Amino acid sequence: MDLFRKRTSFNPDNLESVITACHAGNMQAQKALIKLFFGFAKSISMRYAINKETVEEIINDSFLKVFNNLHKYDSSQPFKAWFRTIVVNTAIDYYRKNIKVPYYEDYEKISIVDLEEDAISKLSAEEIMDYVQKLPPSYKMVFTLYVIDGYSHREIADLLGIKEGTSKSNLQDARKKLQLMILKANPNLYKAYELKNRFINEN
Repeated sequence: MDLFRKRTSFNPDNLESVITACHAGNMQAQKALIKLFFGFAKSISMRYAINKETVEEIINDSFLKVFNNLHKYDSSQPFKAWFRTIVVNTAIDYYRKNIKVPYYEDYEKISIVDLEEDAISKLSAEEIMDYVQKLPPSYKMVFTLYVIDGYSHREIADLLGIKEGTSKSNLQDARKKLQLMILKANPNLYKAYELKNRFINEN
């Protein structure tokens, strides 16, 4: 009977059919599901991982969790959202396991000028993510969870095992650091920033 179930036919272009076959233990269906969602899993993992090796580990562990917990999936809900939650939680597990010491930096005395809308609008999503990748791990994690994936500070605090105030502080500092990186990468904006700060300090 098990052998028969593993040979369950499916349509590789139909997600519902693939999931049903995965339930039956069809390895070809599992490969089809990986093919359908590998790119999605990678895009999420890259936002959180500290290096390429971690990206691969997060992806592999995420799919393993998906197959082991497929019986818990509520078919009345979007599969992609369920899958996304598993990948994000897996990435958080890796963060908590590998980042032992949170990163903090004092930005209290930094005054950031408002960046010109034209300059911001010229940045592509890839360029913005390049800057985010350069953030210290603690800042990157909170920024990604809050700004990109839409978690609340209370949810982030629970997920990371930190205080809600720490989440808010890390987000604020992450934004300041991002602004500085963008300013330095745009000489004209950075010059205006330095002039404004000099004027403030002198007066």
